[in-house]
Parts: sequence; structure tokens; C-alpha cells
Amino acid sequence: MSDYTIKHVDELEHPYPNWILCRKPLGLQSFGMNITELKPGEQIPEHDETGRNQEEVFITLAGSPTVVIDGEEHPAPEGTFVRLATEPKRYVINNGDTVARVLIVSAPTTSGYEPMDWA
Repeated sequence: MSDYTIKHVDELEHPYPNWILCRKPLGLQSFGMNITELKPGEQIPEHDETGRNQEEVFITLAGSPTVVIDGEEHPAPEGTFVRLATEPKRYVINNGDTVARVLIVSAPTTSGYEPMDWA
């Protein structure tokens, strides 16, 4: 495997409706990363991450989806970051008029990550 991978979103896999796979094509091994692309009215399934002990971050790249956390709606327009611990039930729904694109990044809370002091 190379020391780096560069891909444009158009080169990524689209094997499932609403999903653009990033992790596999980039060769990521220490965290998950995929894009969900939701047309108006579509949503991803409600879930939590207790079974996989994963922390998730949803980053809105385009559109104005809503992140629903334990039944409470949170508008998440383009540029919004949402961090979720393992326990809350969550899903993303697109109540907007245009396609919403959300990058989802996840890793086990026990990953061993050590933040830099300044960041």
C-alpha cells in the first residue's frame, strides 16, 4: 500500500443508494469515513453506536439536513459539525429542497488517539 491516497469524490464507490464509500477506496484503517447523500425527504436509519463503541461526527458538506438526536431535531446546514457519543439514538433526515451531503467520520472511543496539546 502507498503512503498516501488521493481520490476525488467522483472516483469513490457508490454501491448502495444514498452512500458514497470513502474508507475502503482511501485504505483507511484507524477510523471510518463515508458520505451519505440524501434527496429531499430521505433519511438514514436511526441507530446508536453502543454495539461498536464508536464516537461519530456528522459534517454537513451541502444542503440543510436535520440531525435527530434522541428524538430532538437539530438543524445542521452546510458547515455544521455534530459530535455524538456512542449512546444517543440518531439519524439524519433531509427536510430541505436540495440534496444534502453529510460526511460521517467514526472511530472507537478506545482507539488510543492522543490529541496534540495545541489542537
